[in-house]
Amino acid sequence: MAEIHILSTDLRNKIAAGEVVERPASVVKELIENSLDANTLDITVVIEKGGHQLIQVTDNGDGISNEDLTLAAQRYTTSKIETIDDLFNINSLGFRGEALASIASVSEMEMVSCANGEDGFSVSIVDGKAGELKPAEPVTGTSISVRNLFYNTPARKKFLKSFRVEFRQIVSMVRRYGLAYPEVSFKLIHDDKEIINIQGESLKERIDNLLDPTYSAHLLEVNIVKGDFAISGYVGNLNLLRSRPGEQYIFINRRFIKHRLLNNAVYGAFQSLLKRGEYPFYVLNLVQPTDQIDVNVHPMKIEVRFKDEWRLYHVLKSSVADALGDILDTIPDFSKMSSQFQEFGHELQQGTLSLPVVDTHIQRGLERAKTYMEKLSEKKDTIEEVSAGNIWQIHDKYIVSQINSGLVIIDQHVAHERVLFEEALDAFDKAPLGAQTLLFPETLEFSADEFSVLLDILPNLNKLGFRMQEFGKNTVMVEAI
Repeated sequence: MAEIHILSTDLRNKIAAGEVVERPASVVKELIENSLDANTLDITVVIEKGGHQLIQVTDNGDGISNEDLTLAAQRYTTSKIETIDDLFNINSLGFRGEALASIASVSEMEMVSCANGEDGFSVSIVDGKAGELKPAEPVTGTSISVRNLFYNTPARKKFLKSFRVEFRQIVSMVRRYGLAYPEVSFKLIHDDKEIINIQGESLKERIDNLLDPTYSAHLLEVNIVKGDFAISGYVGNLNLLRSRPGEQYIFINRRFIKHRLLNNAVYGAFQSLLKRGEYPFYVLNLVQPTDQIDVNVHPMKIEVRFKDEWRLYHVLKSSVADALGDILDTIPDFSKMSSQFQEFGHELQQGTLSLPVVDTHIQRGLERAKTYMEKLSEKKDTIEEVSAGNIWQIHDKYIVSQINSGLVIIDQHVAHERVLFEEALDAFDKAPLGAQTLLFPETLEFSADEFSVLLDILPNLNKLGFRMQEFGKNTVMVEAI
């Protein structure tokens, strides 16, 4: 067995950075949190190459004094806490004193800041080592630039995804803070293109401008105070149900968290309104005393512990149910129908009520048929060819033919669809499909997330005959289909 030895400071820093800095979006998260803790009202995020090349966050907050500028990038230095007791009364987003040091250890970082009207100063940090403090043009607040992320840890760099995938993660991160802090202006620029530009506004306006302008007509307000708990925000009505998760936002004291029990509280409030696989929309901020919460659970600070999570569960569930009141009232109260069910059961017992009977063998037959079809699909290469001389048609819907091992029945509509599908695939492989030019081009507007996905698949859409091009912020013009 090898001897035990003490790891070098550089190696310790890089290991610690792995807990905080997973990808470019992690850097954006930490820098935005620093800006918000500095009381900023305006944040600009500039990204190049999905964050691979550059991540820059600029704010108009309190700034960092020149004495603290080099200290800020050292591990375990912070202005947020001083004593152990402070860990149980955290009012800031950041507090661990390791984010900037972790980022600086795996990138080339530059900080420019000006505090309280002082002269501006800058410092460059490469591989975790700070250079000399230099004078800089006076700025309001702080600007931090992170270049060449993971340049000195190639094993980490190779796990980064494509520029577009990483940028989508950044968009999601900016959206979280935009919803948690609607009074703060946010601007997001990617490769010189403005993706997000929103001014300070109300939460409802922020949802419109940041997510989708059609949402506001379907939002139900949640606003309740119970003891030392307060819950505010919006939940969507049934028009905003989605088949995929992704638009469920829960904040605790304006900190985005992932908490299964609290999500279940919202789902429970919808009762039978939700089908399996449906997800409601909600943006909810829960406020409770900081000594009732432990946010020092995970370096990413999205997991928290509560002293009384079940109490919070019931408060959240009841507040959402109150917002859904008119919708829930349309659900029959079966508890009031017990007498009718008793009468119904009595008639069944007396034999005075006849009901159609469905044999259970039908269900079993369907299950056997499904199993048979699955096995048949696995042996598709052994299926006999249908003889051209023995083909019949039934009701213009089904093709029937006898084969050596039995009978084959084909749904001709489905078969025709499959033929068209195969022809389309073949044409798609050979050359772009033809397109009909529109007399009047149509413009379509998307959310920032949707637009990013659209840009990913745009080349394939063009091959399929959808000719479109970018036409302003998160907008495309469709010229042919």
